[in-house]
Amino acid sequence: LAGIPTTAACPAYAYTPSRSATVVQRLLDAGAIPLGKTNLDQFATGLVGVRSPYGVPENPCHPELIPGGSSSGSAVALARGQVAFALGTDTAGSGRVPAALNNVVGLKPTRGRISNTGVVPACRTLDCVSILAQSVADAAAVLAVAEGFDAEDPWSRGESPAAAAPPTAAFRFAVPAPEQLDLDAAFHPLFEEAVHRLERLGGRHVEVDFAPFAAAARLLYEGPWVAERYLVAGSLIEEHPDALLPISRGIIAQGAGFSARDCFAAQYRLAGLQRSAEAVWTTADLLLLPTIPCTPTRAAVAADSVGVNSRLGTYTNFVNLLDLCGLAVPVGFTAGGLPFGVTLLAPAFGDATLARLGARFTGEPTRATDAAEEPPSLQIAVCGAHMRGLPLNHQLTSRGGRFVREARTAPCYRMLALPPVDDLPARPGLIQADHGASLPLEIWDLPLPGVGGLLRLVKPPLGLGTTFLEDGSSVTGFICEGHASTTAEDITAYGGWRKWLGR
Repeated sequence: LAGIPTTAACPAYAYTPSRSATVVQRLLDAGAIPLGKTNLDQFATGLVGVRSPYGVPENPCHPELIPGGSSSGSAVALARGQVAFALGTDTAGSGRVPAALNNVVGLKPTRGRISNTGVVPACRTLDCVSILAQSVADAAAVLAVAEGFDAEDPWSRGESPAAAAPPTAAFRFAVPAPEQLDLDAAFHPLFEEAVHRLERLGGRHVEVDFAPFAAAARLLYEGPWVAERYLVAGSLIEEHPDALLPISRGIIAQGAGFSARDCFAAQYRLAGLQRSAEAVWTTADLLLLPTIPCTPTRAAVAADSVGVNSRLGTYTNFVNLLDLCGLAVPVGFTAGGLPFGVTLLAPAFGDATLARLGARFTGEPTRATDAAEEPPSLQIAVCGAHMRGLPLNHQLTSRGGRFVREARTAPCYRMLALPPVDDLPARPGLIQADHGASLPLEIWDLPLPGVGGLLRLVKPPLGLGTTFLEDGSSVTGFICEGHASTTAEDITAYGGWRKWLGR
C-alpha cells in the first residue's frame, strides 16, 4: 500500500513503497477503503500464525487456538468484523488455513489470475493473492474487481478458453478413501455433514486415491521450492542472521542447500504426480477435503512448531503445485466450540464453478454469482446407443450433455431391440409391461437449449417421456411406442443393452 511500510513481519526488511501493488490499486480504483496492514507469519513462512515479532493475533473463535497463517492478521481482522474483506497470500495454504481457524471464507484463485506485482514473494512460481471474506458472494465480488492480466507480472495469466464447464444441478465430487483421511476424531461428523450437504445439492461422491496429492504436498517444503524463499531473504540471513526469527531462519536457510540437479529431479517427480492426480478429474467435477485436519492450540505449537505446521498443510500444500483453485468455507463447530471448514478444489480456471457451488453450500444468497449462473438443464435417462462409449453418445456431448450417474429403471419395463434405420444404428426401446424387469441406464444432464436439437434427431417409434426409476423417482427418458413390440425382438432377459451387444 503506497506510503505505508511493508515489513513481511521482519523489521530489518521494512521498506515504504511509492506505489501500491496492482491488486491493491485495482481495489482502490473501484472504491475500496484501505484500513491498514495486518500481521503475518514472517516472510509468509508458516501456517500457524504465531511466527511474528509483532505478536500473535488472537483467534476470536477460541483464545487458546492459533489464528492460522501465514495471513493471520487478515483472517482475524475479518472475523472480528473490523473489515469487510481482507487480502492475504496463499502459497501453501496461507489464506485457506486461517480462514478455517477463524470461521470465515478463504478464496485461493487460479494461480496468476490476480497479479502478484507488488507482492513480497515467498515462492514466485507458486504465490497467489488470497481473498478472505464473510461470504462466498463477497469473495467472488472482490475477485471480479481484483483479477485481470498484468503484463508486468511474468506469471500473470488471462482467462483460459478451455475452462471447465461448471457443474449443474447434478455433479460428482471426490473425497479421499476413508483410510487416507487424516482428521481429528471430533471433526469426522462435520466432514460427513459436508458430504451430505453436497449430496443434497445434487452431488454424488466418489472415493479417490489421495496418495498423489499427499506426495505433491510433501514436495513443497521437502523439495527445492524452499530455494525460492531463500532468493527473497537469503542475503538478509547471510548478512544479519539475527534479523529473522530462529524458526523462520531455519526453514528458509535450507533453500541454500539444493542443487540444480535437485531442482530438475523434483520437477520430474512433480510432473509424474500431476499426471497421476489428473485421473481424479475424469471421475469428478471437484474435490472435497477438510481444510485442515486439526485445530492446534498455542501450547501445541510451542511444543512442536514444525510438526504442527506440517500437519496443517496436509490438504493445502499441493494445491498450487498441481495448479488447482480452492475455496475454503465454514461448516460448523464441534461440541467443544472448535471451528471446522472444508475446501472445494477444482482445476485451474474453475473459480466460477467453486463460487456458484460454494454459495449454495453455505446457503447464502448468490448475489455476486447470479449473473454467471449456468443455463437451466434437464436430466435425461438413456439406456442404449446414447450411453457412454456407444455410437450416439455424441448427440449428448456435442450439446453440452454431462454424465451424472448410473441408475436402474423401476421393475416395470421390457426392452426391445429396434433394428437399424437410415443412418441410425440399432437402438433399444423401453415399454412398460405388467411383467417387466429393472434395467440399467445412465442419467445425463443436458442444457435446455440442447434438448430441442436432440429431440429433432429422435425417430419413431422412440420419443421423450417419463421414465420411472428403481428408487421411486422419475426423469425424462427415451420411451417407445407399444406397437413396436409386434416386430422388434424382446431382449429383456439379457439384462440391459450392453449385455445384449456383448451376446
